[in-house]
Amino acid sequence: MNALEIRHDLGTSVMVRDGGTELFRYVYQPDTVQLESPKPYIHPLRTRAGKVVSLFRPHDHVWHKGIAWSLPHVGEENFWGGPTYIHGRFYVQLQNNGTQAHRRVVDLDRDGGTATFAHDLDWTTQSGALFFTERRTLRASLISPHAWALTFETQMTNVSGTDVSMGSPTTKGRENAGYGGLFWRGPRSFTGGQFVTEEGLGGDEVRGQRMEWMGFAGRHDETDAQSLVLMVDDAANPSHPPQWFARTEEFACLNPAPFFSEEVTVEDGATVRFRYGVGIADADADAAPALADEVRRVLTRPDTPSACAAESTESSSGHFATE
Repeated sequence: MNALEIRHDLGTSVMVRDGGTELFRYVYQPDTVQLESPKPYIHPLRTRAGKVVSLFRPHDHVWHKGIAWSLPHVGEENFWGGPTYIHGRFYVQLQNNGTQAHRRVVDLDRDGGTATFAHDLDWTTQSGALFFTERRTLRASLISPHAWALTFETQMTNVSGTDVSMGSPTTKGRENAGYGGLFWRGPRSFTGGQFVTEEGLGGDEVRGQRMEWMGFAGRHDETDAQSLVLMVDDAANPSHPPQWFARTEEFACLNPAPFFSEEVTVEDGATVRFRYGVGIADADADAAPALADEVRRVLTRPDTPSACAAESTESSSGHFATE
């Protein structure tokens, strides 16, 4: 298998390549308007064959951006984007769209079939209050000639001065709308695709069910090729196994939602950790169980300490093409 390559566009984004294919671009310092709750995002996301399996800023929900760590109810603040759900009033646009702001790069490394990027962020409300500091790590791993895995880990420390509850529209009173967390928006052509779980294939009825992993099998326009995107929840995550917010009939999305029907309260000064594995494959739904096993193995693999310090990641290196 190919060795992965990293390109760091200083102050903007990181891109990971697999030979001639850009597997993903992580924009850690976007030029997003405040209404959309500025936050880092992954787009485009591709299979090893180069098929795009993400969607950026769709007209129906402009705050959906590929894969993003998006939280709609953080106390009374919105780090999701757009209006906030208020029971009895439905969705109301408030002055509460917070920002996940990049602070510094702490790791940028590659080792053959893996590539790692980590950075620190500040979660600031629209009024300027600092709520959380975060250490976020992304790691890409090649797992077969037709598949690769992305590990996403976040450690969020409450520095607000008070306890903060993380929730969803469902915890605020809207039935079966428990979105929030690591959210993937799929291409338009995936609309009407199929969910696949340990129980087999399914449709939108899987929303709200608890399970360790879920996949989405969709087709691409023009080529009619099939791709598979799958998410695995780490066993140590709060609320494991999570309830899932998932759609296929209106649009394609996957979201292992740790706050679907119950809030998670983070005490002042405490740190909460979430970790996920995402499998991306040039395959159909039949490959999902095997892909889930491979992603689970990647997720539980001991981390390899990086030799790349924060100071060196902010400058060019012989290992990276820095532009």
